Amino acid sequence: MRSGQIGRTVVLAAAGFTVTALVAGCGGVKTTSSGSGEGDYPTGNIQMSVGASPGGSTDLITRAIAEGLGKELGVSVPVVNKPGANGALNAKELQAAPADGYKIAVQNASLFTITPLAVSAAEAVKLDSFDLIGGVSQDDYMLAAHADSGFKSIADLKKAGKNIKYGTTGVGTGAQLASALTFKVAGIPATDVPFDGGAPAMTALLGRQVDVATFQLGEGIENVKAGKLVPLAVFSPDRIKYLPDVPTAKEQGYDVVVSQYRFLTAPKGTPEDVKGKLLEAAKKTYGTDAYKKFNEANFLTPVEVPPAEVQKMLADATKKYQAQIQQYGIKLGAA
Repeated sequence: MRSGQIGRTVVLAAAGFTVTALVAGCGGVKTTSSGSGEGDYPTGNIQMSVGASPGGSTDLITRAIAEGLGKELGVSVPVVNKPGANGALNAKELQAAPADGYKIAVQNASLFTITPLAVSAAEAVKLDSFDLIGGVSQDDYMLAAHADSGFKSIADLKKAGKNIKYGTTGVGTGAQLASALTFKVAGIPATDVPFDGGAPAMTALLGRQVDVATFQLGEGIENVKAGKLVPLAVFSPDRIKYLPDVPTAKEQGYDVVVSQYRFLTAPKGTPEDVKGKLLEAAKKTYGTDAYKKFNEANFLTPVEVPPAEVQKMLADATKKYQAQIQQYGIKLGAA
């Protein structure tokens, strides 16, 4: 930590459990409201926007990175929440911002690979509207049931012989796609009940308003550990180290692999030297003990890869998801 810079820890409550977010300290940094256009970048504050409400995974990840960027670049990096449309509102605002490196954002893969399958072409956000700076981390999904339900696997849902009401974190999200694919592939009659985020989906499941729900690992693992929920499957390619005893959907005979991962972006046309400085500062942040502990505390898997690899991951996922929803006749849009 540079002289005069002091980090502080803020505990946020989300979905019935606590997680720790790192918030950028303000001491000993340049505090001009924006870049002056003179001198080496950065000459002022760098704003990081979040297309989600405070307390969720994307928000916490953004705040952890903002802390690190502020320390490495010697400026203040405020975080602004701009929720709406699964991140699309924030993305479109970033898309229209000056390409000077003073407005950047961590964005979700699902916005570019899954949401376009649920909305019109005019509403979809396109990856080529942004410059990729690099990959950040992966947040896996799990399918869970209430502990009193008697369900322990996807096979149990099939044996139930009834229509299953399943909660998800919203229309056009990875949670919705993973759920819809699972029930279609397994031949289980089911009804989608989309919520606006992981917290309301969790509340509905705990209150027995839905039979099962799919959400990101960090949103549900504490309730699993507390014995309130039973995980039926994870949707990662392999078992997750945080829940090593929970089989993947693929292990249970259903080829459903859907993960959420995130990457750092800037408006299209941001100068190469500016992107280089941001990437270098991000890499140094990822290498700190504080950031590594943050990932562990929030059940995140590092995916700190270069832009070309992020682009390939997104292209491959888009192609795969498009083929799957066509094969099974799945409609992700709102009814």
